[in-house]
Amino acid sequence: MLSLRPIKQGDAFEFIRLHHRHHGVPVGALWWDAVQDDAGTVVGVSIVGRPVARQLDDGLTVEVTRLCVLDDQPNACSMLYGAARAVAIRRGYRRGLTYILDSEDGGSLRASGWEYLWQSRGGSWSCPSRPRIDKAPTCPKHAYGWGAWPQLAQEAA
Repeated sequence: MLSLRPIKQGDAFEFIRLHHRHHGVPVGALWWDAVQDDAGTVVGVSIVGRPVARQLDDGLTVEVTRLCVLDDQPNACSMLYGAARAVAIRRGYRRGLTYILDSEDGGSLRASGWEYLWQSRGGSWSCPSRPRIDKAPTCPKHAYGWGAWPQLAQEAA
């Protein structure tokens, strides 16, 4: 059976570095959580930070910037997304956000109380005034969230 456990920042970042399919370690973070198996082996990690998009960084919104789970660990993603949401609410945050690839179905997010928000255009972060090398997929992504998002309020009305 899986269980949540605390993890040190360095250990969480090393897990991401070793196991994440398409991202490296995030630049910063507010907190991190882990899931372990019965033997006490870490099988998944989530990293929660400020929103990457500066227009969403209002001090009341958090973003799960990384979630990485080893293969064949049912419910580990849902446990980590649920824990991120619960911790954020306890800390007074009003909204949560994360993005998944177009190829991912969002089942773990929906199972842990997150709702579909929008689809991003995708594309590169590089621009003439700030050239960058793309290190992650540039495909459209699906945004999921919880809390006081205008999109969710409109759907409820």
